[in-house]
Parts: sequence; C-alpha cells; structure tokens
Amino acid sequence: MFNAFERKVAARYLRARRGERFVSVIAIFSLVGIALGVATLIIVMSVMNGFRQELLSQILGLNGDIGVYSAGAPLTGYDDISAKIRTIPGVTAAFPVVQGEVLFSGPQGGTAGGIARGITPDGLAALPTVAKHIIAGSLSDLTGDGTIAIGGGLANQFGITVGQSITLIMPQGKATIIGTIPSIQSFRVVAIFQTGMQQYDSSFVFLPLGAAQTLFQHPGAATQIQVFVQDPDHDSAIKQAIVNALPNLPLNIQDWRQNNDSFLAAVTVEGNVMFLILTLIIIVAAFNVISSLIMMVKDKARDIAILRTMGATSGGIMRIFLMCGASVGILGTLIGFGIGVVFCAYIEQIKEFVSKITGTPLFDPTVYYLESLPAKLDGHQVTEVILMSFALSILATIYPSWRAARIDPIEALRSE
Repeated sequence: MFNAFERKVAARYLRARRGERFVSVIAIFSLVGIALGVATLIIVMSVMNGFRQELLSQILGLNGDIGVYSAGAPLTGYDDISAKIRTIPGVTAAFPVVQGEVLFSGPQGGTAGGIARGITPDGLAALPTVAKHIIAGSLSDLTGDGTIAIGGGLANQFGITVGQSITLIMPQGKATIIGTIPSIQSFRVVAIFQTGMQQYDSSFVFLPLGAAQTLFQHPGAATQIQVFVQDPDHDSAIKQAIVNALPNLPLNIQDWRQNNDSFLAAVTVEGNVMFLILTLIIIVAAFNVISSLIMMVKDKARDIAILRTMGATSGGIMRIFLMCGASVGILGTLIGFGIGVVFCAYIEQIKEFVSKITGTPLFDPTVYYLESLPAKLDGHQVTEVILMSFALSILATIYPSWRAARIDPIEALRSE
C-alpha cells in the first residue's frame, strides 16, 4: 500500500529540522497525549475489573452463591433440606445458617453494630474466605455455646485478643413482665480472621449453630440455607432444581445477583461512565494530531508542489501524510499500552511508594472495603482500547492528508 518512496518522505517529514521545531513539538505532545490516554484507560478499567472481582469473590466467599429462605418463618427440618440440595448436580456445599443483627460491646467499653452468624463446623470449613484466613486462634475451638470467631477489624477496634470476651446485645430483646429488655450474652473469642475486606472484618462474627439459635430465639430452626455451586454465573438451572427437589415447601430462593443487584449495577454504570470520560483524552489527543498535520501541510506546501511537478500523484501525497499522522497515533498507542500493562503489574508497589513519599494513604480500606489495590487486565477490553485508539488516530489524519493531496502545485509555487 505504501511504496518505499512514500515511506522515505514520510520518515523525513517526521524528523524535525532547524526552523521546524514547533511542528515537531506539537507532534510530540500529540504522541504523549495518546499514550497517556491509552495508558490511563487501561489502568482505570483494569483497576475497576480487579475491584469488582475482588469484592465479588469476598462476597461470594462469605455469603454463598444461592440463599434458600422459608417464606414468612424460619426453616425447620433444615438438615433434610440441606441433604436434598447437596444431591443436586453442580452443588458443592449446602448448610444451614442462623443470622441476625446485633450490637457488639468490648471489655473496655464502646459499641458497634454488626452481623452474628451461626453456622455448622462443615459450613464454616466451606467458607475459604474465613477458614483460610485465621490470624489467631483456631476454628476447631469454635464449639459449645460460649465461643465466637471475630474479624480482625473488630478485634482491633475493641482491643480484643484470643481468650478474651466480647458481649453481644440483641436489640429486639426478650419479653418479660416488666416489658421488653435487651438480651445480653458474652462469648469467649477463640479465633480471629482477616478476610481482607474491611466491611466483613469489622462487622461479622461467627457462632456455633446451636448458640446462634439460642441467641436469636430460633430453637430447631435456621434463617436460611446457603448453597455453593460450581459455576455461579450459570446457576439458574440449579435454582430450578432446588424448587423441583422441594415441591411442597414455600421457599424463597435468591442468587448472588439478586442479593447484590445494587452493587453490581453501580459498578457496571461506573465502569461505562469512566470508559466514556477517559476516551475523551484520546479524542483530544487525536485533535492534536489533526492540528499538527495541518501545520505540517502548510509548512510543506512548497515541497508538495515540487513533488507533484516531479510526478508524485495526489494519492501518493495523501498516503505520505497519512503515514505521518498514523505513525504518531500508532506509536503513542503502543507506548500507552506498554505503560498501562507495566503499571497494572506493579500497581501495589507503586501505590506503596507514592503513599510513602506523600505520607498519606492512597487507598483507605475503611472507605474502599479492600486492603489492597487490585488490578485485572481484561484482554477483550485492552483490545477494544487499542483498536479505538488506532481508529481515532487514523481518522484524525484523513482530512489533513486530503487537504495536502488537493494542493495545486502551480498556486503553491506561485506564492513562493
């Protein structure tokens, strides 16, 4: 498509000579703008992908993929129901849970709200988010009615270590002859976990199932059955299989999308908006390519006229300037791609370095729920960004190149 003569002329025009520095500076700014736009878009989209994946893995690792609830009352006969659900193909675990809201009170005073969850030993072992992140104590000691496992954030908040006690206060309380009084019970901490998600580490505790049934006044019943499946993205068939396996029970079955629909919608909308906003950086850089090429065409009008008189075709002139503009866009895109990939690979180290230099945390876990800055490169998204940048860069060169091809050599030389 481009012959050797056209490539040589385009390469000569891209090299700035004395008196042509200004045009070259604009071209450099265009290249830098495209590179920064592509790199920023790749980095931001990768961080958002990592943020979404990390949050979902934490949420699903603690809450299960499907929740089975009884319509209007706690579930009784939960052992038989769990056993039937476990026989469904694709189900990896199913266990009963008793869960409710409580107030925590530490030995030194102070209170905080959170969630207390009663669970069986097998069920707790099926939660890798908790079972594989024990930083003190042991889950094997979580037996009896007076033991509890708490998150690291909650332990730090109250200054609690393994062996000390934490008090749980039930806001709904117990009905007595003098009225309703809060239900208060102390538990001995036998394990402390650190999931890496601040919201869970500072507000979740785990109790033996029997202790939670007593605490929440649900004897012989569970509030839900948590179900884990092999493929959470294709769990519709399993939901229907649960309904078919338990036809006579009034059940309410919800998957992880329904339980986290507001979060998923917010992340999706935010990702789309950020993509559109950051695309404007590349579009602005493409306009810089247009301006630099137009100035180059005006500066090279005499050269174009001479080339035309020597036999160069208008198509050849157009291809020369297409190569000039496209080279800036393609090189800027490739540089931006390299910067984006390297930044994502070392994003945690870069975050720590900047935090150390500035002396301020850049990623507060109390605000963003995660203790590290995740980044996940999506090959499909990266390809879209690169192709979009290539397309914008090439489109930006069409008009200036067309103007160069339409220059009348006679008029151009006459003005000289």
